[in-house]
Parts: sequence; C-alpha cells; structure tokens
Amino acid sequence: MESHVTQPSLSEMSDWLRENRIDEVECLVADISGIARGKIVPTQRFIGGLSDRGLRIPEAIFLQTVTGDFVASVSGVVWESNRDIFMQPDPSSIRMVPWYPEPVAQVICDVSFLDGKPVPFAPRAVLRNVLEQYAKRNLKPVVAPELEFYLIKKNLDPDYPLEPAAGLSGRQETGRQAYGIEAANEFDPVIEDIYDYCEGSGIDVETMAHEAGAAQMEINFNHGDPMDLADQVFLFKRTVRQAALKHDMYATFMARPHQYQPGSSMHIHQSVLDTRTGKNIFATDKGKHSKKLHHYIGGLQKYVNAAMPLFAPNVNSYRRITPYSDAPINTHWGIDNRTVGLRVPDSAPNAFRVENRVAGADANPYLAFAGSLACGLLGLKDKLEPTKPIDGDAYRLAFNLPRHLEDSLSKLNYARPLKLMLGEQFVKLLAEVKTYESDLYQRVISSWERENLLLNV
Repeated sequence: MESHVTQPSLSEMSDWLRENRIDEVECLVADISGIARGKIVPTQRFIGGLSDRGLRIPEAIFLQTVTGDFVASVSGVVWESNRDIFMQPDPSSIRMVPWYPEPVAQVICDVSFLDGKPVPFAPRAVLRNVLEQYAKRNLKPVVAPELEFYLIKKNLDPDYPLEPAAGLSGRQETGRQAYGIEAANEFDPVIEDIYDYCEGSGIDVETMAHEAGAAQMEINFNHGDPMDLADQVFLFKRTVRQAALKHDMYATFMARPHQYQPGSSMHIHQSVLDTRTGKNIFATDKGKHSKKLHHYIGGLQKYVNAAMPLFAPNVNSYRRITPYSDAPINTHWGIDNRTVGLRVPDSAPNAFRVENRVAGADANPYLAFAGSLACGLLGLKDKLEPTKPIDGDAYRLAFNLPRHLEDSLSKLNYARPLKLMLGEQFVKLLAEVKTYESDLYQRVISSWERENLLLNV
C-alpha cells in the first residue's frame, strides 16, 4: 500500500497504520481561512475512534478568525451551544508526515453533525457540493493550481518589515530574478527538502521556478480532481513552512508580504470533461474553442467580483491587486494574455482551459476552487456570453475588481445565484468571520499614518 491511499476503505487505512508502525495520527480539518485545525491522536485511539465515532471537535472551529478570535454568533447557522461535530477521516487522504523523525501520519477529515448530516459550511463540504452540481449535469471539472510563495528571513517582531531570506551565497536578493536559474539555485537545499517532503507525503508537484519577487518561488501542480488538488495544496502549505524552518527561515503565502515586491498568487487552470464521452467540452470536434468555453468565461466574468471573498479572503489580499504588479485588476479575458484576469492559454484542443489569475496564494484552496468552478458552472447553466477577448495591455482598461474586503463581501451578499450554489449558510458564516477580521484590522494604526499624519494634519 502506498503512503497515499487511493482505496476509500477504513479497514485498509487501519492496516496501513499498523504496517507502517505509525505512532500517532494528525487529524486535520481546514477552517474557513484554510488553517489546519484538528487533533493529534495516538494510533490505537485513532483506530478505535473510527468505529464508535470517537473523533470529535467543537463546531466553533469554523467561527475562528485568523487572529484566533471567535465570532460570537451567526444567526441561523451555528453556535447556540458550541456542540461537538464528528471528524470522519478520508482514507484517500492519509499520508506520512515526512519531517518527523518518528513515523507519524496525517489524514484530512470531513465533519458531520451528530445526526450524520454533513456540516455544510466546512470548506471541503462547500467544494464537494459544487462538484456534485457538476456531476448532476454529467460534467467533471479538472484543475491545475500554480502557487507562489516567498522565503523570508525570520521575523520575530511584526512591527518590522519583512526581508528576503538569504541563500547559499549569504546575500539577500535585491533585483528581480524572474525564472533565474542561479537565483533559484541559491535555495537548492530548501527546494530539495520541499521535493523530498512532497514525495514522501504523496503531493504531486510538477515544476518549480523562481518568480519575480526577491526569494519568491512558484510551484506547479499536475492537473487532476479538484478535491484531491485542494487537499494537496492544503498540505503543501504546511510542508513548505516546515522545510523553510529546517533552514532557519520562514515561508509565507501572504498575498503581498513586501511593500515593493509583487504579490503571490494561486492561479487556477480549469477545464471541464463530459463524463459520458471523456471529452473536453471547451473544444469543438474541429478543435476550435466551443460556445461552452465562452459561456464558462461569461460566468467567471459575471460572478468573479462576488466570489472575491473566496479568492482574496484577507485584508492583505487586496494589496496584491494593483496595476503592473503581475496581478490582474479586472475580469477581462484574452488568449495567452497575462495582463487579464482570465487567460486562455494557447494549447492543444484536449487541453483547452481557462486560467483564473485572480486568486491569491493566501486563499483557502477548497473555497477558491469552489468559487471559480461555481462561477463557471453558472455561466454554462445560463449560457452567459463573455465580452470580446482583449489583445494587448489590459492594465490600460478600467480597474473593476473590488479594492477592499468589505466591498467584496457586499458584492457576494447580493449575488443570489452564487450564494445558492455555494450554500447560503456557508456564505453567511464566511461574511461574519471576515467582517469581524476586517473590524479588528480597522483598529490598527499603521506606521504610514504615524509618519504622514502625526504632525501634518
């Protein structure tokens, strides 16, 4: 049996744990922000809990903000008694944790209420719900994420700006080194550990390259099932952080950690297969772009603004979305055009796809995938027509993406078709959590304010 179990069998999972002499199991649940919550359980206790539903966690984890605070209540959703919910390990997600000296496993869990019904506002459930709506139409989406991150010098005081990590030369980068081989080689020891950790835990990464920012890297994942890829991105983030710590540096997936450097994105390539034929619905029989591709783009154009809380979920996310910063500022589309928000790469008909370039690296992968796929499905369902494709520089056109978290939350609240597809309970909870975070942020007085306003106004 491989370290990444493909057969969804609880008994096989138990056998695998015993065969590999696993000491303990990290049971993981992604919260609204994509942070790993859960429990660390001794193996025998874990196996026993599989049969008697003994793995429980408070439902309040989905009302927890990035600051660790809890939203007091979300009317009509949860939190009347902070009841227990059951953690149900997904056997297909079990993997080794490769950075521990002793054998430890990690497994991603779904969650359900005491009556067995799935918790509808759990990020994994939100994505599964969208995938089920595709399946009802005999469709299967395929995704391939590209994820950027920065390696930074350890920063123990948050009042000080972040600095790039130093590589093998001992010097920090100063200029942009996009796709620089020597620049990437500076961090070979970290990158080698990332690849080793990924191999040891069944994370199917493809290529890595140096991006435009100082000590900024990008990793490409092979295309596949959206749930499996969301699991991999979720686990990849903690994997990269651990590899960086081993080399006395941090890895961050903040959307924009440096003031004068480009932000970090999570581009989402997506296509759709007809499950009856196995063919890509974005291509005609003659190998041309199909009307369905245009409808899918039309859905993204209409609903991406409303889905921004899923693509740009934090106050920092909107610092990334600025002109000429390698991030889009609008929802225009084009053929092989990296200045637009929605790019259609030049590719063979069987690989026709749309690249959503709006999402940041800080996005919860389950929710970002769910949001992008939901927008596209609404376009297919309602046969929405896109605008004409853009040739040339899309930055010369109007900035039409939301500029602040509060703006995007408002747009989501008024997008009823998208709310219904994602689940109204989930949207309500997301809005409460992110509004609370925004309110906390508004209390912070920045150094810019002290520098420019203190003695001048």
